Amino acid sequence: MVEQTPEGARAQVPGETPGPSDIKLILEAALFSAQQPLALSDLKKLFADQIGSDVLRVLLDELREEWSATPRPIELVRLASGWRFRTRPEYQMYLDRLNPEKPPKYSRAVLETMAIIAYRQPVTRGDIEDIRGVTVATQIIRTLEERGWVDVVGHRDTPGRPALYASTRKFLDDLGLRGLSELPPLEEINPTLEPADAR
Repeated sequence: MVEQTPEGARAQVPGETPGPSDIKLILEAALFSAQQPLALSDLKKLFADQIGSDVLRVLLDELREEWSATPRPIELVRLASGWRFRTRPEYQMYLDRLNPEKPPKYSRAVLETMAIIAYRQPVTRGDIEDIRGVTVATQIIRTLEERGWVDVVGHRDTPGRPALYASTRKFLDDLGLRGLSELPPLEEINPTLEPADAR
């Protein structure tokens, strides 16, 4: 039995599994209130793991379609680390007026280093230096690590055991991507950087 709340929304009876429309409402509430993308494992916790990942994926896809079916300034997207609502890009310039902070500007060296890591990962600092043809300052790697875009994922089995760097899910999330395969083709960015498998 389901009780009605004063606002007309359905209140769930303890122990009862919610129906698809109630699940969607619960998902919307959780995604709207979340500060960061929510993974399926997080969303399953909303239902005490009674709802399977496959069902949640279908309902999330339906929600995404419902939100894109009508002109709305918000969209539901799937990113590398999970699902989230975000403002559509065409409305961002208006929102920027409310918060006129300028995004951080990165030097060409930082951006080139990030591109090498994203397209050639995992790479060592020496690999980056070989590709760029110049020494990579410690501050460049530190900047990318502090931003949360790069992480050490291991060490190469060579003398000195240099750290291997790779991009993070946060890097993909910040770019609005689900995976590295959604990065633009390398030749569009810099024709001098060949993909690792082209060597």
